[in-house]
Amino acid sequence: MATNLERHPCFNAGAKGSYGRVHLPVAPECNIRCNYCNRKTDCVNESRPGVSSAILSPRQALAYMEKVLEKEPRISVAGIAGPGDPFANPRETLETMRLLRERYPELLLCLSTNGLALAGHLEEIARIGVSHVTLTVNSVDPEIGAKIYSWVRDGKVIYRGVKGAEVLLGRQIKAIEGLKKLGITVKVNVIVIPGVNDHHVEEVARTAAGLGADLLNCMPMFPNRDTLFENIAEPGKDLMEEVRAKAEKYLPQMRHCTRCRADAVGLLGQDRSGELQSCLRECAALPKDLGNRPHVAVATVEGLLVNLHLGEAASFQIWTPNDDGYRCIDRREAPEPGGGATRWEKLAGVLGDCRAVLVAGIGESPRKVLAASGVEPVEMSGFIELGLEAVYSGRSTREFKVRRAGGCAKGVGCGGTGEGC
Repeated sequence: MATNLERHPCFNAGAKGSYGRVHLPVAPECNIRCNYCNRKTDCVNESRPGVSSAILSPRQALAYMEKVLEKEPRISVAGIAGPGDPFANPRETLETMRLLRERYPELLLCLSTNGLALAGHLEEIARIGVSHVTLTVNSVDPEIGAKIYSWVRDGKVIYRGVKGAEVLLGRQIKAIEGLKKLGITVKVNVIVIPGVNDHHVEEVARTAAGLGADLLNCMPMFPNRDTLFENIAEPGKDLMEEVRAKAEKYLPQMRHCTRCRADAVGLLGQDRSGELQSCLRECAALPKDLGNRPHVAVATVEGLLVNLHLGEAASFQIWTPNDDGYRCIDRREAPEPGGGATRWEKLAGVLGDCRAVLVAGIGESPRKVLAASGVEPVEMSGFIELGLEAVYSGRSTREFKVRRAGGCAKGVGCGGTGEGC
């Protein structure tokens, strides 16, 4: 992708007066609880992470992006920075990124995350063309991390204290290493909390540099009411300069951060989120699915027949209509087996721009997850084009459905582990 990465104003201070960014608030859920974070309040005059005046669906975000570019054509970066975590909302995040890449191929795509659930989506964000990722790493010592995080939720399991901090740190390390192997530019944010981790930032910088990170942003903590850290004073300029000077021995420092809202828009230092608040809310009131998803995924061996069970498919062909009927435009890798419902949630993200998936068989658990995400599972046997005609015309696909015996689409009793289909 021949993209000028220098147009990202957060990663390149020289671009901040010429290029802007927009944060699309499509990720309301979070998977960790930081003791300085309060996402329940919103004031248009309050500029800090975790604040947004509305939540958008992926299609609403695409509509909003169009309006933003009309008003501010200097926008070069579209990012997702919450107000929760992008990968606590993987379907919404990935679908938004795919829609943006298809409509605006020249845009830089950016994500800001705590890193807990990022590693499982690395190949997908690279395939979409996400070029910049920011991870917030507040500690590389679980004893210190235990003071910063109340809990860490990994799937359905909640960890607290040192164990939670250990799980988070392990995932962050894996994520940074994976991002750099894929050639993605990485910025590490550190929230500087006086008396908690201010003495530890240099060690975070040293560790991040060792993992290959490109830039470090030391951000002063913003005291928020109704949090455990509400009575800790915001670090002063002298402390911040001292911290940055020590960290700069290992990584270049971002000194122009404006602690952006999750719906920030405009040039850094010239934020227009207040001006565009009504536009944001208008888009949030639009139907969540503006227009139909254009594609259909197919589980196939040779590209002619629908002949793979969902759990068997290592990849899916992506088909779309054209003037001559239908054509295959892509092949997408399926998530690795295992992980229960998490696997199907990941698959829903991979197929986020598909209205349906044609399969020879499917279990009840993935059926529910995919349907809830907007991807209709169509169980059938026969030629791909016949299934596509049925889906796009709205005709019933019952005539193609596989005959079942013993409760399994393959015609035999199921001998699986419960994690396959």
